[in-house]
Order: sequence, then C-alpha cells, then structure tokens
Amino acid sequence: MRGKSMTCRTGCFFLLRVFDPADGHRPQSFLDAVVRQVEDLPRIGVAEPIRLNQIMTLQQTLTDLVAIDSVSSRTNQQVISYLEAKCQSLGFQTERQLHTDESGVAKINLIAKTAANDDLTELVLVGHTDTVPFDPQWTDALRLKEKDGKLFGRGACDTKAFIAAALTAVEQLDLAKLSRPLTLVFTADEEIGCLGAKRLAAAKALSARYAIVGEPTSLQPIRAGKGYCLAEIVVRGKEAHSAYPALGASAIFRAARLMSRIESIAGELQGDQRAGFDPPFTTLNIGLVKGGTAKNISPAECRLTLEWRTITAQPSDHVLNLVYAAVEELKRADSDFDCEINASRADESFETPADSPIVKFLEEQTQKSAGTVAFGTEAPSMIALGADAVVFGPGDIRVAHRTGEFVPVEQLTRCVDILRGSIQKFCL
Repeated sequence: MRGKSMTCRTGCFFLLRVFDPADGHRPQSFLDAVVRQVEDLPRIGVAEPIRLNQIMTLQQTLTDLVAIDSVSSRTNQQVISYLEAKCQSLGFQTERQLHTDESGVAKINLIAKTAANDDLTELVLVGHTDTVPFDPQWTDALRLKEKDGKLFGRGACDTKAFIAAALTAVEQLDLAKLSRPLTLVFTADEEIGCLGAKRLAAAKALSARYAIVGEPTSLQPIRAGKGYCLAEIVVRGKEAHSAYPALGASAIFRAARLMSRIESIAGELQGDQRAGFDPPFTTLNIGLVKGGTAKNISPAECRLTLEWRTITAQPSDHVLNLVYAAVEELKRADSDFDCEINASRADESFETPADSPIVKFLEEQTQKSAGTVAFGTEAPSMIALGADAVVFGPGDIRVAHRTGEFVPVEQLTRCVDILRGSIQKFCL
C-alpha cells in the first residue's frame, strides 16, 4: 500500500490511499485517475472534490447498474426497483408511472422528489434506464470492467454513468437543507424513441425550472439539438413477367424516381442553415429499401424508410410536406403512381437560450462553451414540462452503442462534482 497527498486551493489536505491490485483492492489505474482529477480541481474551479469513500460508492453503484440487463425490449422493473430503494434511502419521495408496451412488457418511469407537494421543482436530473442490445459474444457486457482509466460495460457510457454520478452527488448533500425542490427522473424506452419521457410530458407529471438531461457529451453542456423524424413510404406497382414489362408497372422504378426527388430535397435544405450544428442544415437519409419478390417479376411493392433531422426553428413536418409535394408532382407525370406515407415519429428540435442560468453555470463549471447535438434526446420533453434543459454527461457518444462501450473515470468523477455543484447552486 502507498499513499499520495495533496493540498487543494482552499488549503485542505487530502491523503488518497492507493492499493496495489495484488492486495485484492481497487485497481491502481482507477485511483490514479482520481488523483489526476483532484490535481485538476484548481483549473476547473471545483473547490470540494469527491472523497475516496464516495469514489468507491460511485464505482459500486455503476457496477450494480451495469449488472442489470435493461435492454429496451425487456422490462426495466429491476433497475427501477434498485433506483427506487436508493432514492428512498436518501430521503426522496418516489412515484412510479407504469406503462405496458405493445408487446405486453411493463415499462416504468420513476420520479423521486425531495418535496412531494411542490408544484414546481427547481432542478430535475434526468437519466434513462434502458440500453441498446449487446452482442452475445461480449461476455462481460453486464460486468463492469476497469482498464486504463476507463470503465467498460453496456450502459456504462449511455447512460448509467450519469445516473450513478447523480446518485453519488445527492449522497454528499443533506437534502433537508435544500430550500428549493430537487427531482430525479429515471425513464424507460429512451433508446427506442424517448417514449418514457414523452409519456411524462403528456401526463404533465411534473413541472420544472431547470433540467439536466443525462447523455454522453464528454462533459460539454449541450443547449440545442436537432429534431428526429421517421416515415415509412410504400410505393406500389403491378406485377408482371419481366419479359413483358408493359403488362405491369415496376414499384422499384417508381420508388427510384421518388428517391431522386428526395435527394433533390436534401440538397435544397442545405440552403437553410443554423450556425453551431454539424452539419448546419437538416439532413435526410433513406436507410432501408426493400422491394420485389424475384429477379424475373416486375415488383408490385417497394418500401423505403426515410429519416430526417431538423435544425432548430424548422417545423418537424417541413420535410414531410416537401415529400408530399414531390409525390403529387410524380402523380401528375404518372396518373397511376401509387404511394403511401406513414409518418411514425416527429421529435421536435430544441434550443435553450444561451443566457439561461443553467447553461451559464455548466459552462463555468466545465470551462467549455455550450454546443449542439444531432441525435435525439429527452430534452424536448423536459422543455414541454417548463424547464430550461441542457444535455450533459460523462462519456463520448461515439463509443456508445458499440461493443466495449466505456466511460472515462476522470469524466465520471468530475461529473459528480459538477452535478453536486448544480444542486447547491439551484436548490440551496
């Protein structure tokens, strides 16, 4: 066993005991990462670092969360029960919002409040409990593993790390001293359309002034995000022997003409731009195409899956209306052109003002300017509940959803400090 001591900028003295792996304790690299994080405190402006015993609690909480298989196709009952017990032990009053999905699977949102009777919560911390599926060959997917200052496991990055950080931050505070309400929200089905958060918003389950929505942003506050929309398009034709094409009508040829129009729409949309987004315009993608039954049959049907990601201030149905107009144009050229469009998802973009107190505070704490994202989040649902919402959390979205996803230890521990500071700032 060896130790490392340091003094923070306020003059407080710390001694971190660092154990060798041979002793059967925590790996050296995990605590070394924490030492580096504490040494970094003067630069990032955090005066009260996470303590060693709290670091161990943080890692254990994340270990527990990762061990629970909460893939979106399954019920999240087990992870919600774990979180509910944690919250109740900390003094929160909890409420469940139960939903049964179309497959008959129970899905639960958990709301944990410091003051159940308050109409308006000052700050809400939001984390989704579900994860994407994982490759069965990733045998350690549900066992948190530490290597080179990184913690690996399904959901370790997206977004159980944020949940563990939020719980650890709360554990460091005396909730009885809060003068304004704090709420923790743990949602279901984020990975398949932010469905849990949408149900919360539809039910008006709470109202909030500020919200921090957990997602892997590498600890950069995100104040704006593109919308996400989806439509299934079915183009119909008439079957015939391919040797006699005049006797039929190829649905694939018709679909190709529509896809060409959609490509033109994508080009036109590049003229409407919003600075700060990458790319700065609404994007379109036809990700799936399926048609035909045999090589020698003129196909009777072709299906397309179209998605688009809208910039802020652009209505979610703007692209849909342009596609409808393209279909009408094709019908004028071909009176038998038959097309059905089923819009299945229309998530609005979001933008929180740059001068919002929650944006400015997180910028100060992270020393990073607020940015934007092009992927869907639960922020629009929190805005629907009245909150200025910022997306924020440890980990990099580029390693989420893949085999071997991970969260850097340094970011995880810094997240605890920043979330604790946010609670102190807005709720004390």
